[in-house]
Amino acid sequence: MEKETTRIEAFSDGVFAIAITLLVLDLHVPQFEEVKNTPLLLSRLQQAWPSYLAFTISFSSIFIMWVNHHKIFKQIYKRNSAVMFSNGLILFLVTCVSYPTALLSKFYNTASVELVVAIYTGMFVLINLSYNLLWFCASRHKELLRPGMTDSAIRKITRNYLYGLPTYLAAFATSFYNPMAALIICVSLFIFWALSSGKINLTDNESLQKAHF
Repeated sequence: MEKETTRIEAFSDGVFAIAITLLVLDLHVPQFEEVKNTPLLLSRLQQAWPSYLAFTISFSSIFIMWVNHHKIFKQIYKRNSAVMFSNGLILFLVTCVSYPTALLSKFYNTASVELVVAIYTGMFVLINLSYNLLWFCASRHKELLRPGMTDSAIRKITRNYLYGLPTYLAAFATSFYNPMAALIICVSLFIFWALSSGKINLTDNESLQKAHF
């Protein structure tokens, strides 16, 4: 079967690349006039640690999202309007990640820390929902999926995406009273996605083999 999603994947790769590049714009070098010696420069760099943390978390998250996006489209062979628009929602939210990242880096060490972490973790709740929507739109029409895709394989991928939603919601709720713990939950989820992404990377042989049982 000819794959119809090549243009969607190419466009999506470009958007992911732009989104991940935008993150570095929030890393600012101290002004030369403000740092007259090495200790002062070191102090300025140390004070900017929230920017480094926000950049690292967001870069990792977008990269893992791109990996999972690539793998989910290995299972989607055809497109319809629902698939295209739900994929567009993912891309919209991915490009928005740079904004809560900037808020996190600028306001983490302020009294507004709970709010900015809530905005940050809330963004990932929306992104998780958008991935679930994309897979739902594709899997409800089995003819859109890779030939030989079994019902058990579909359920396996569905469960993999659903696992993240309650945890992201927990991170969002936690952000209002323990912002650092909320970020740790997010990092833990990114590690989970990195380790579990193989669950949506079923090979043709696996799918065909499972189809015989």
